[in-house]
Amino acid sequence: MVYKPEGTIYGTSFNQKYISSAESLSEAMYKNITLEGKVILCTSSHDLIVDLPCGRGIILREEGALGIKEGFTRDIALISRVNKIVCFKITSLTLSDNGEITAYLSRKAAQEECLLEFISKLKRGDIIDANVTHLEQFGSFVDIGCGIPSLIPIDSMSVSRISHPSDRFYIGQRIKTIVTENSNGRINLTHKELLGTWDENAAKFNIGETVPGIVRSIENYGIFVELTPNLAGLTEPHKDIMIGQSVSVYIKAIIPEKMKIKLIIVDNCCEKAIIPEYEYYIEGDYIEKWVYSSKYSDKIIKTIFK
Repeated sequence: MVYKPEGTIYGTSFNQKYISSAESLSEAMYKNITLEGKVILCTSSHDLIVDLPCGRGIILREEGALGIKEGFTRDIALISRVNKIVCFKITSLTLSDNGEITAYLSRKAAQEECLLEFISKLKRGDIIDANVTHLEQFGSFVDIGCGIPSLIPIDSMSVSRISHPSDRFYIGQRIKTIVTENSNGRINLTHKELLGTWDENAAKFNIGETVPGIVRSIENYGIFVELTPNLAGLTEPHKDIMIGQSVSVYIKAIIPEKMKIKLIIVDNCCEKAIIPEYEYYIEGDYIEKWVYSSKYSDKIIKTIFK
């Protein structure tokens, strides 16, 4: 079993096969397979109704998520699942007199298995998939497996500073993250180390080019413009500029020794920048250390994971 954020397997032939008939549901129950389906209703008692091609699935309230029964997970965690994909295990099947199939499901059981077999074994430096589920001023909540949440703090999203996580992520975005801590099942994450070093990002640009950028900070002495999520340059003060705007900038100088890029604003595009799908510079599922600093600079910025 590969444990992934909810929605990963929903459209696969594997998942569709097992939710398509009473026989395949029975097989999945016998084999203890985790499947996915779409929630179409949360009842007044906070049971979740899951749409299945061959009938109806019911996730009773206390089976809807880890912690509901114990009271440390609020019912909003269930209400907010409507119109979304959830994972589940099949606990029982019934057949009515008119031939209608009702499958009783447990999302909690799928989460318990994910916690035991995957999340509890994660270590610092592990690179895992995540799905952005919620944005707050202080960070982005992500699903790291079977709907189990974790947090990427705003200052761990990129080297280039942002005013709100919505500048970097959008809800439903699939990203990769790195584990920074695993304490009693509580996972802390970071993202910026996947987005390249100063040298890797600066290598994309040349002096004399005019390129797009995003205004990230306006100071008395100048304006910081993001060229990539891990690389920003400084321009002189400019009127009619707002944080979050797209601009075009002329690259005046690239100074690896100081890890600085000098820019000149050529044009104000008067529109909010679009969040990109990210280019990740690290392959594989583990990282020991990351050194952001240019090899030509005396200033050291690094993260040690091992």
